[in-house]
Formats: sequence, C-alpha cells, structure tokens
Amino acid sequence: MMSGHFRVRAVGLLAGAGLLATAACGSGAAETATAGDKPRVVTAFYPLQWLAERVGGADIDVSVLTAPGVEPHDLELGAQQIADLEDATLSVYIKGVQPAVDDALAPRGERAFDAATAVKTLPAPAHAGEEEEAHEHEVSYDPHLWLDPSRLATVAGKLGERMAQADPAHAQAYQDRAARTAADLTALDQEMAKGLTNCTSKTMVTSHEAFGYLADRYKLKQIGITLDPETEPSPARIAEVAKLANAEKVTTIFTEALVSPKVAEVLAQEVHAKTAVLDPLEGKPANGDYLSQMRQNLKTLQTALGCA
Repeated sequence: MMSGHFRVRAVGLLAGAGLLATAACGSGAAETATAGDKPRVVTAFYPLQWLAERVGGADIDVSVLTAPGVEPHDLELGAQQIADLEDATLSVYIKGVQPAVDDALAPRGERAFDAATAVKTLPAPAHAGEEEEAHEHEVSYDPHLWLDPSRLATVAGKLGERMAQADPAHAQAYQDRAARTAADLTALDQEMAKGLTNCTSKTMVTSHEAFGYLADRYKLKQIGITLDPETEPSPARIAEVAKLANAEKVTTIFTEALVSPKVAEVLAQEVHAKTAVLDPLEGKPANGDYLSQMRQNLKTLQTALGCA
C-alpha cells in the first residue's frame, strides 16, 4: 500500500547487472554524438517521449521504455531495455514514477535527465489514517508534473539544453525547437487557465491522485480515491470520499484510460453521479498527442465542473 510517498517495488535487474556496473565505472560526463551518428534518447514513458520527439526533431532517435497500453507504474525492465539505457546518449525520466527505471539510471550521471529536477515540485499527497511504509526509493514529492503545461514548458527548455550539450553540432536546432514547444505549452496553459476560471464547482474526484499539479495550477481541488493506481482503496476510504463528494455536490467521478473504472463506477452509483474519463496521460492517447488530449481533458473538466 502506498502512503504519502509513492510506492515502489523492488525490481530484479540481474540480467543487466553487468551492463550497469560497466556504466557506473564511466566518466559520468554526458556522452556526445559522434560524426554521422544520431544521438539516441531513451524516454521512460509517453509524456517524456512526446517532449523528446518535439525538441529533438529529426536530429535524434527517440525510443520509449513503456509500451502503449501499459500502466507506467507497473514497468519492469528486461535485458534489452537495460541495454538500451546503457547505449543511450541521454535518458529522460521522472524519479518516483517507475522504480525499475530509477534503479537502472542511478549510475548514469550526466547521461540521465530527471525532469523533476527542472521544476518546483509539490509535496506527495497523503490520506489521513493510512499506514505509512518505508521504501528504499520513496520520494517526498508528487511526480505527476507533466499535467501542468507550464511546468512541462520549463522541462522543454532544460531538455533542449541537455540535447545541445550531447550533440553540439545541432545545438541551435534543439534550442529553437525547445522554445517552440515551450510556446505551444504556454498557449495550452493559457487556454486551460481561461477555461477553468468561472466554474460552478472546483472539486475533482479522481481514480488516483495524479492531478495535483493540474489542480494547483488552475485553483481546483482534487480528491483521489487512491494514492496510486495499484492500490485498492479500503471501504473506509471509499466511504470518506463518498461523504466528501456529497458535501461538495460533485456530479462526476473521473476514471482514466489505463486503470479499471470499477471502483469509480461503484462510487458514482453511491453518490448518484456520472463518470467521465480524465486522462492522466501516463500512456499515449488513442488519438492525437499530449496537446490534443490535454485540450480534451479541458473540455471534460468544463462539462463536469459547470464552467462558463
């Protein structure tokens, strides 16, 4: 069970132990691309893949560790994925989302970019009365920072700098694309701020507490049924959320794409609310990309919260 810290599982990395040991003995400096070779950038999961592809353009090869349709918190690395990380010019991740990736990238030094280091993070959520467990890889912050477009714009700029360091021959192109990507994210941020200003309700009841950054940015209130998608809520927690939902006159319980809606549907029946999908973008959307899905999330929120 997860508490105020994000739950992490111990993941066996024996298949890649030799590779990682070799990496740990390296200089620690960022590997630069040699003439004629494209830098290889490995990303942990979809939002970071999208960002790397936008900033890197045709000058890099981007791959992603988490396959489409897989909940990223569940990821365990195979030998080939560990080898991909070993060969990467740069690996992009967010510490606290995927324990196996955190383990694999610990020795990578400047060849690993933790996007959480580029922005101000929020404290990890906690549910009163839930037991806390100590974990080797726990983080004290909420890692779902990509759901705030303004923070992701900051990450885009930093990623452009890291790509420029790794591949100086194309430095200006990376920085230019990073600036354009940041501008697109800033425009999205402005749309969301305007669209969520005048709303009848400001309370979101979500399957798990992935939307803390979105709530913080746009002055909403998040009530999560669970802290993470792998945790089964206790009957006491469901009763507590039902009481809060009724008190806040919530009309919609939000489910998400990669997690079973069963618990949220039961809660919705109990409080006489409907359900709607609010995508935390932990995986690639079925249609479109990060920007289009965030705009769809905006429409979903406007309908559910009665926004003018």
